[in-house]
Amino acid sequence: MSAFEASLTARFGARVRRGQPLAELTSFRIGGPADFAIEVEDERELADALAIASRHQVPALCLGTGTNILISDRGVRGLVLRLGSGFKEIQVNGCRLKAGAAAPFGEVVALAVAHGLAGLEYGEGIPGSVGGALIMNAGAFGGELAPVVSSVRGAHHDGRLVTLDGREIHFSYRQTALPPGFVVAAVEFNLRPADREALRAKVSELKAKRAARQPQGVPNAGSIFRNPPGNFAGRLLEACGLKGECIGGAAFSRQHANFIVNLGGARAADVRALMDLACQKVEQQTGIRLEPEVKLVGEW
Repeated sequence: MSAFEASLTARFGARVRRGQPLAELTSFRIGGPADFAIEVEDERELADALAIASRHQVPALCLGTGTNILISDRGVRGLVLRLGSGFKEIQVNGCRLKAGAAAPFGEVVALAVAHGLAGLEYGEGIPGSVGGALIMNAGAFGGELAPVVSSVRGAHHDGRLVTLDGREIHFSYRQTALPPGFVVAAVEFNLRPADREALRAKVSELKAKRAARQPQGVPNAGSIFRNPPGNFAGRLLEACGLKGECIGGAAFSRQHANFIVNLGGARAADVRALMDLACQKVEQQTGIRLEPEVKLVGEW
């Protein structure tokens, strides 16, 4: 037993998992195992797990609901953290909504709408957790998270717990600039009052649009590529004949070309090969270089 494993076991006991399979924890249903994995239940446990990893110079990764990521077939070296039920609480106080990082983003959107609070309704149907939405500056249909983030609570890579002011965080298209190794524990949103029925109508409209445009009921990780300035990745991929293109068990969706779906038994290598093929074709035919929106995680 390594000194790191001994320290982790001394703090968390039998909850430490060695060789934890990760495919089952991702929306793609793809990926190899983690060297070590632990589910933490509160900020103190999160801080302790990060501090132990930092002290032993072991990389640590927080895995939320596993959307928008592609985990390598070789898995993830070091420690994979998951946030437990203690990070799922949602509180509403006037126009302020505070949600734990593990709270499903869809539940937060629904609660905001039920309270007549506007600013998150665009997020209906966006999968994943609040923490993942914050890290990606989640957006759709012209909306994004950045304008309504008031503060972010979390831990640095060495376990120091801090609260970041939303005004000091730099947001950009589909990404948020957080300190290296920072793990989000909770996010507070500053929303605005609005008519409940109007918000519900908007949510219903967006739900219908999403259902009509995006693949349903098949494992995927959401949009594969970012939209280039002034264009749409899906439009470019379709124009280059990539809709339905298949490698192994992975294929570009016939419903929306910017989604890769797992047809069954797909490997991360299959998805990566499709992504490389798409980048090559689109650049050759249009001169536009596509940038991944899905995050590649693990040992490649």
